[in-house]
Amino acid sequence: MADGAEPNVGGHRQVMDETYADRPAVVATRDRGHILFARTMGYVAGTTAMFALGAYLGRNLPAFLAFLAYLASFAALIAMYFTVRRSSSTTVVLLGAFGLLTGVALAPTLVYYASTDPQALWQAGAATALFVAGFGAAGYATRRDLSALARICFWALVGLLLFGIVLIFVNIPNGSLIYSVLGLVIFAGFIMFDFQRLRRSRDIGSAPLLAASIFLDILNVFLFFLRIFRGANR
Repeated sequence: MADGAEPNVGGHRQVMDETYADRPAVVATRDRGHILFARTMGYVAGTTAMFALGAYLGRNLPAFLAFLAYLASFAALIAMYFTVRRSSSTTVVLLGAFGLLTGVALAPTLVYYASTDPQALWQAGAATALFVAGFGAAGYATRRDLSALARICFWALVGLLLFGIVLIFVNIPNGSLIYSVLGLVIFAGFIMFDFQRLRRSRDIGSAPLLAASIFLDILNVFLFFLRIFRGANR
């Protein structure tokens, strides 16, 4: 150090002050992220419980009423997008109604599997839990932007729906297994993307919509595994 030169204490002090000044904002941001994660997963659990209740209530309903429940669940899901910025409580109620109506809509399917192959239900449930936990953790941890993957998965899902229509009219060997495996691959991408959105978002008001998206991921994965295990147990 040259004679007469003084250490740049003021400069270092300024940097430290700015660093500590930003710390409350960083902590607040992290807290919002933790709150959003807890609230979203709480909504997912609540929606799943409502789904189970709906499946129980609709276990003896005829098929046409189950179809009406499916249409009503779709309407509730759409309505959530219009209420999320206006009334959070209304959005949460619609989320619960969506889970309940979806359970009623799928009740005949679940009753069929329960009566013909109950083991497939437990196998599908366990496999779904491991599948979602694994890909959800991967999506939550990755730093790479998965928006492009979500777009690819969307168009792949459209192609899968078309393939499903073809399977109705054309007998393709192992077509059901191929359909289910492709569906699992597609929804693995959706799960990773949704959990990355959950990590990156700080908008607590978006929790019901994120929960609905994750619930749909879980439900579709469960149904794909159900088809796979049903075929394997024959």
